Amino acid sequence: MTTSTAELTSIVREKYGDAAKRAAEGAKSSCCGPVSSCCGGAAFNGTTDPITSNLYLNGETDELPSAAVLASLGCGNPTALAQLEEGETVLDLGSGGGIDVILSARRVGKSGKAYGLDMTDEMLDLARENARKAGATNVEFLKGLIEDIPLPDASVDVIISNCVINLSTDKPRVIREMFRTLRPGGRLGISDIVAANELSPEDRAERGSYVGCIAGALSFEEYEAELAAAGFTEISIGPTHQAADKMHGAIVRATKPAA
Repeated sequence: MTTSTAELTSIVREKYGDAAKRAAEGAKSSCCGPVSSCCGGAAFNGTTDPITSNLYLNGETDELPSAAVLASLGCGNPTALAQLEEGETVLDLGSGGGIDVILSARRVGKSGKAYGLDMTDEMLDLARENARKAGATNVEFLKGLIEDIPLPDASVDVIISNCVINLSTDKPRVIREMFRTLRPGGRLGISDIVAANELSPEDRAERGSYVGCIAGALSFEEYEAELAAAGFTEISIGPTHQAADKMHGAIVRATKPAA
């Protein structure tokens, strides 16, 4: 039986809401692990999640609230790859417990701003509390869908996202929304799960659940084609680590033309 778009969105919201509650209680969640798992199944045989583990540099998260770190379910470190600059406005799609928003706020300084967008009330509550504890005053968390970003055209300099776009059931729309929201010359710095080009959607589904960041992943060729169709240039998609057989954590970069 095929799961509908609305059902998939509801499943993602429920699972990540549960992850927020666990983080608030001091328990680490996993994107695909057998214990405290977002997808409820054992996708690997071990104690370390190959998608979400060891993504931040030593000391980078030392001063963050523990709940922000525990709620991190990403597959990379977009705040580092985006090369944020003082005074820039940053938007994190699927901001979860706020770890990347808080780190971004530090990088852009008091003259800049970091937005976080999430559809899950529990994650938004957790993120706002984490930002308060971290003393981050140049942040704002918004409720909404990444397919319909609640910000004006050309309002941000940089968009980051950490293993979230693969969860969307309408990725072309997400990519068009990113292009709309970026200022001319703005850029993407995204961590995501990407499939080898030869894998069919059925092959991807066999390797993991939709909520576990695997089944919904685009291939490298599909990702590049969608970015180009939206108008992005300077597109690069590079694998960083293997998340499952022929499924990779990847860095996605692209630029909205200045003209």
